[in-house]
Amino acid sequence: MLKHKGFPSRLPGTDFQFTIRRDNKNGPTPLTRRERYADRRPADKRADAGFVWALVQHFGEEPFERGNLDAGRLNWVFGREVVPAEDPFDPKSYDALLRIDVNRVRATFPNAFDEEFIE
Repeated sequence: MLKHKGFPSRLPGTDFQFTIRRDNKNGPTPLTRRERYADRRPADKRADAGFVWALVQHFGEEPFERGNLDAGRLNWVFGREVVPAEDPFDPKSYDALLRIDVNRVRATFPNAFDEEFIE
């Protein structure tokens, strides 16, 4: 499993996790699209915004390996702001390639391209 050096491990000041420390002994958690309903808590929305901001700042528009990115956090943006970058795509692999859908990010999280995280 690739560890993304320099990628924030969590949203500052919270317990919202962005990365994992070690491989899951039962294999990687599969990536699946989770529905984001309008009534989600503000803290959850801020965690999504912070995670997308970190992805954009760290990877830009280039494809990136899933590696140690937390599947629980990825699932909230998977299939929308983060999409598979390879075909066939294996949602159960730490080596799976992903990419950011820049147009979708600009529409949903317009501050993701700012130098500093602003919600």
